[in-house]
Amino acid sequence: MVHTRLQREAEFHDHVFTDDFRAEASRFYAVASKSKGLYRKRVLHACEGLDVLEYGCGPGSCAFDLARRGAHVTGIDISPGAIELARAQAASEGLEQQIEFEVMNAEALPLADHRFDRICGSGILHHLDVTRALAEIQRVLRPDGDAVFFEPLGHNPLINWYRRRTPAMRTVDEHPLMASDLRLLAAGFGRNRFSYHHLISLAAAMWDGRPGFGLLTGLLGALDRCVLTLPWIRRQAWIVIAELEEPREGS
Repeated sequence: MVHTRLQREAEFHDHVFTDDFRAEASRFYAVASKSKGLYRKRVLHACEGLDVLEYGCGPGSCAFDLARRGAHVTGIDISPGAIELARAQAASEGLEQQIEFEVMNAEALPLADHRFDRICGSGILHHLDVTRALAEIQRVLRPDGDAVFFEPLGHNPLINWYRRRTPAMRTVDEHPLMASDLRLLAAGFGRNRFSYHHLISLAAAMWDGRPGFGLLTGLLGALDRCVLTLPWIRRQAWIVIAELEEPREGS
């Protein structure tokens, strides 16, 4: 059962990296550029000399910026196509000494205990069995290590309606994170912080590519920062950034 799921994920993401069939969603990714920037800033913070594990090696991977800033990076992906592209980019940029890329199952890492100072990933956890993935994250992180993830949430009925209308853009096994998943992640670490992004600002996607898009996104994003401080509303956001520190191995 697990093998079949992983095989479906690998085949889907091989397809993603060879065919741009997610172009329809590009306007939503444009809206998310600021929150993605916040995620990258956190991942790159004080990274020189760190051993970093990145889940997912597709376009937008942090591995290359991490390596340029002096981190030693292991990048993994379930998709052989993604790994092939990542290795080619590392070679073209002369970063092979700083980065290694491997096809790997994030739910069963063939990696030593306490090997990494930081683990990061964008849009990865919601493709995994969170319980299994968390156990591996806790195991391979050092006791003072941290993890940063950028993930979609699954509570908003309008967002879920759009997801149902566009099934070809996602796998049958993926599951945007729920409050129960966030509680599981929080329980696995001594310290945690979750920030919520994009509710009202999603409306700006309809204006992507037109004059004033940046201004509109900024204004609606300011409204989001106010509204998404409310506990009973924030779970309706599209994106959560999870910042996790001090893993509790085996919790």
